[in-house]
Amino acid sequence: MGRVVIAVYQPLPGKREQLKTLMKTHLTILREQQLVTDRESIIMESQDGTIVEVFEWRSAEAMTDAHTNPAVLAMWEEYGQVCQYIPISQVPEATSLFSEFTPLN
Repeated sequence: MGRVVIAVYQPLPGKREQLKTLMKTHLTILREQQLVTDRESIIMESQDGTIVEVFEWRSAEAMTDAHTNPAVLAMWEEYGQVCQYIPISQVPEATSLFSEFTPLN
């Protein structure tokens, strides 16, 4: 059974556009590795420039498998150069009853 997740990427100083470029290939790479479903992701930006993505892993096992997959590890290395991962609770909009974001895809 699929697992829907919310991933939050806070760009490092001066790396916002590079992060946005990487986001265009994120789901494609995970699909090539057969780790996610065919469901399209939702990618959005908060007022402070943080990127929020909602997507669906194929299963809990796929999430675990990603941590040893060379293609995914290489992708995560690239992400590590342009952002840090933070919990959704640290995004200012998360405190609102109806959180609003700017769509990016």
